[in-house]
Amino acid sequence: MPNNVNLKLIVGLGNIGPKYEHTRHNMGCDLLFNIADKYRINLNPESKFSGLVGRGSIEGKEVRLVFPTTFMNESGRSVGALCNFFRIAPEEILVLHDDLDLPPGTIRFKFGGGLAGHNGLKSITACLSGAQNYYRLRIGIGHPERSDVINWVLNRPAPQDRDKIDAALDAALLGIGTLFKDGVNKATSFINGFKPL
Repeated sequence: MPNNVNLKLIVGLGNIGPKYEHTRHNMGCDLLFNIADKYRINLNPESKFSGLVGRGSIEGKEVRLVFPTTFMNESGRSVGALCNFFRIAPEEILVLHDDLDLPPGTIRFKFGGGLAGHNGLKSITACLSGAQNYYRLRIGIGHPERSDVINWVLNRPAPQDRDKIDAALDAALLGIGTLFKDGVNKATSFINGFKPL
């Protein structure tokens, strides 16, 4: 994985609508909105891209942000449309998403890899002609012990988990700044070295 990164698109995954706000499955979307706030990037509805889209700069580098306003399992429609229109390659994409396999408050940055059963990643990969060579920032939400996974991801975290996740989102926001300023190696060390509360 090269140290220099030329990201042109950051995708925050989640489901649209008030009942899904701040649920476990929407952590990617929460982080995207934090990025938009910090770097003063306005997100506006763009029907041809099926999402809220904004353009701005992070550490002096131009980038687009998108929150697909499809449901999670159709996120690729939005990403595919943007990539086709702006000629964005898979390796120029960063996807922010929740991860059941990581404990709450854990974050991980990586390039490529499997899809871990995540419907948003499956949809994006399908709309990129099967390409999985894009960056991901994984936000841990934990795994239910016995309860139904669907109910787990579509509900809000318990307060103690929410505190851990919020701290992780703050660290991820700093990590993204590091990624644009200092490159992949420093960002990976910072993000993957973050210790949950």
